[in-house]
Amino acid sequence: MNRTVAIGCGCLAALAVVGGIIGLFLVTGYNNLVKGSAGVDTAWAQVQTQYQRRADLIPNLVHIVEGAANFEKSTLTDVVNARASATKITIDPSKAPSDPQQLAQFQKLQDSLSTSLGRLLAVSERYPELKANNNFRDLQVQIEGTENRIAVARGDFNKAAQTYNVQVRSLPTALYAGIFGFQAKPFFQAASGAEAAPSVSFPSFSPSATPK
Repeated sequence: MNRTVAIGCGCLAALAVVGGIIGLFLVTGYNNLVKGSAGVDTAWAQVQTQYQRRADLIPNLVHIVEGAANFEKSTLTDVVNARASATKITIDPSKAPSDPQQLAQFQKLQDSLSTSLGRLLAVSERYPELKANNNFRDLQVQIEGTENRIAVARGDFNKAAQTYNVQVRSLPTALYAGIFGFQAKPFFQAASGAEAAPSVSFPSFSPSATPK
């Protein structure tokens, strides 16, 4: 009888050890998922900040360009409309999107704004009064810097999302990640590489100053 009790106690102890190990793996894995998800959210917030900064600069640029005699109105209208469309779609700035289609639509509108903005700045080079305007030149520099920040922020977001996605899809985390609501995150996509933002051409600057 005592031997039976001893064996039973030994089995319970073994089960407790195994259960403890499994619990430790679960807790560690869960904490890593939380950390990874928070990293993606932080990177996403930076992306949103830079896009918002660009959106805030554009009205000042439009105001200055409107004052140029006989400026191409269609080019200016394209920028205004593209900005309105890009700012219309809203994604929680504190939480990275998990819907690939939502991010793709967001990126499409932002890229369209980049294209329209680049065209406006290129056309502006034909107007001496704009090239001589200090405020206009300052805005060129600020927009160029913002495009570079956008490129960096998008690259950082993709890296954070990749690291997090590896955690979500790796065993044994993959067995329970979905249960706790952790899903893989989509990436920014670009023809020249996922980390690259659409370039904006600044003809008045040297080639080395043009965003890649």
